[in-house]
Amino acid sequence: MKSRNSFNRYFEGVRPGLWVCLFLVAAILAIYFPVSGYEFINYDDPLYVVDNDQVRRGLTFEGIQWAFTSLHAANWHPITWLSHMLDVELYGLNAGAHHSTNVIFHILNSMLLFLLLHRMTGALWRSAMVAALFAVHPLHVESVAWISERKDVLSAFFGFLTLMAYAEYVRHTSLMRYGAALLLFALGMMSKPMVVTLPFLMMLLDYWPLNRYAEEGGVRRFAALVREKLPFFALAAASCVVTMIAQKQGGAMDMLASYSFGARVANALVAYVAYLGKMIWPINLAIFYPHLGMRPLWQVFGAVAVVGGISAAALLWARRRPWLTVGWLWYLGTLVPVIGLVQVGFQCMADRYAYIPLIGVYIVLAWGFHDMFQRWRRKTLGLIFAGMAVPAALILLTWNQVKCWENSAIIYSCALRNTTGNFVAHNNLGAALSVIGNHSDAVAHYREAIKIFPNYADAHKNLGLTLLALGKKDAAIEHFRKAFQIVSQAPPKAHNDFGVLLAEQGRLDEAISHFHKALELDATFNVARKNLETALKEKNDNSMDAKSIKQ
Repeated sequence: MKSRNSFNRYFEGVRPGLWVCLFLVAAILAIYFPVSGYEFINYDDPLYVVDNDQVRRGLTFEGIQWAFTSLHAANWHPITWLSHMLDVELYGLNAGAHHSTNVIFHILNSMLLFLLLHRMTGALWRSAMVAALFAVHPLHVESVAWISERKDVLSAFFGFLTLMAYAEYVRHTSLMRYGAALLLFALGMMSKPMVVTLPFLMMLLDYWPLNRYAEEGGVRRFAALVREKLPFFALAAASCVVTMIAQKQGGAMDMLASYSFGARVANALVAYVAYLGKMIWPINLAIFYPHLGMRPLWQVFGAVAVVGGISAAALLWARRRPWLTVGWLWYLGTLVPVIGLVQVGFQCMADRYAYIPLIGVYIVLAWGFHDMFQRWRRKTLGLIFAGMAVPAALILLTWNQVKCWENSAIIYSCALRNTTGNFVAHNNLGAALSVIGNHSDAVAHYREAIKIFPNYADAHKNLGLTLLALGKKDAAIEHFRKAFQIVSQAPPKAHNDFGVLLAEQGRLDEAISHFHKALELDATFNVARKNLETALKEKNDNSMDAKSIKQ
């Protein structure tokens, strides 16, 4: 009896918040444990890790300098590069270990989100529900199970720390707390510029739950709060400028010319509703959703009705239900950088973009359900049931979704099963099949990608490489030419590979021009330099032979 009482007293002393954190850790590990045996995939992982010479060397002085000065991958995110370099330093190219780092950050993010909301609102179980939804929702699998999306989990980590430091600054004003928030914000933007909206988020949190507008109403108070955040807005503006320069130089903004402003606005409106739909019914998820161009008018008008209706309700109930206003504006505002008004890439939306924005909707749901159950006689029973049933169902769905990320072939097969007209999935599945020697199926997927999107340069290039492996050199050259016609800024490796093919065909002048172009784009590309020297020597030898014959 004595031991039993001691046991009970021991657990009574454990704070409920600790149990919440333990649940979050256990749930995430149970869901994502398999990724420790998963592979790199052939979409962005080569760009970020596998084929990135600077990252493959681990943490070096040259690599650190490169991280802060490079606009590689059409982005400036030095902290993300350093994170990948540290992984290589610790684990080499063990893909499972790289995956595990993402999982660790997702665990930390889930706990930080819970602690942040609990600290600001004092609502333990509602904060726990928001954190649980964030931790186990299938829509967040892409951010966690994709090594290249380290920038997602890393920027969220610094973003949550920024908001925690800001909340502490509001409680106990000091220059040190303000400076800590500003530094953490800078680190977040150097991980991924998506967190550029944090100053606006701070303004929302000032309204609720921090209640700073109540201290002194009116425009004067609002202006004072804006002035307080001017350094944050200045950093955000600088990050926007750098990001625009990086994406323009990297060719990521070439899509602006492909879609009219009207098509982009229409897609943005529909995407806002589509993310909500996938949050409620998270099935048919894919690594890539093709942009459909101009949306049908019924979809656009339907999206306007949904977004407009919820926005109107949020504003009308701003005083009675401030959590509805803040949560909804959190969702709308944090999606702005990636909603597609400035089109980057061929996608109409992406699961990873919802990593931070959906927190606003989770807040609305958690506080809304609590408000609704308050009117029920058996409110405690209802809250317990919802608090257990919803995460349990999501855990099963997420566990199933994680299985799609085992390797390249599986992730694109899942995408083709869940979408239509997915030219990127066809192309990348073709590349995965080609690596294992299944060239005939690879060719079929490349041709399907080109059929869907005739001006898809990557598919033409990959088809050329596969035809070359099959010994069909003339056909390969035609597809290489098509790829270079479509994309003027091809990567150095593409120029080098095409140069090698042309040299083998005896077209030395063309080959030399492509080797030159490869070195122009990357002066450290020693393979291209060696090929150039060989081609020049061969051309010179041929000239000498011709001269001797003539004499």
